[in-house]
Amino acid sequence: MPKKTDLEQLQLNIEALIFASEQSLTSDEIVQVLQGSEEETLTAEKIASHLEIIRRKYDSDEFAFSLVQLNGGYQFLTKKRFHQIVNQLQMQRSKKKLSQAALETLAIIAYRQPITKLEIEQIRGVSCDYTIQKLLEKELITISGKAETIGKPILYSTSSLFMDYFGINSSAELPQLKDIATDENEIGENKE
Repeated sequence: MPKKTDLEQLQLNIEALIFASEQSLTSDEIVQVLQGSEEETLTAEKIASHLEIIRRKYDSDEFAFSLVQLNGGYQFLTKKRFHQIVNQLQMQRSKKKLSQAALETLAIIAYRQPITKLEIEQIRGVSCDYTIQKLLEKELITISGKAETIGKPILYSTSSLFMDYFGINSSAELPQLKDIATDENEIGENKE
């Protein structure tokens, strides 16, 4: 394998630093990190010229990401045309992160919508503040209005993202209780 020139190695080092950083990395931060490993004196201006070369390199259509300047620093980000596919990955990952309490609360909302928080808590027997907040943040439920009862409590319903999340077209496609009830799910003795 041919030996990299000093300039090529410097650019690779800069790319590695930006890639490994969770936040945008400034030219000054790159200089501080690389100062001890490079023989020549590095300046923010020299780094900036290398960053421009790196930016042009990743603007090519053969890469799914590009070097973007953010908040005075640089970061590798996915190109806009890939946002939809990356969003699908995020949705897939967030599916795995629903707790048992969130699933129970979501099921109650799905089958009894629109429903108030108090009604959910009466069914579950525990406070649902945190769980409802998390479901709202994940956009699996929405606020669908206010009940016409004393205090006008907020009503919750499932969102369109809920339908996508579970791969159904409407709440009519939810499994019916008779479809999921089995002998092993029954409590107590069956006396006929």
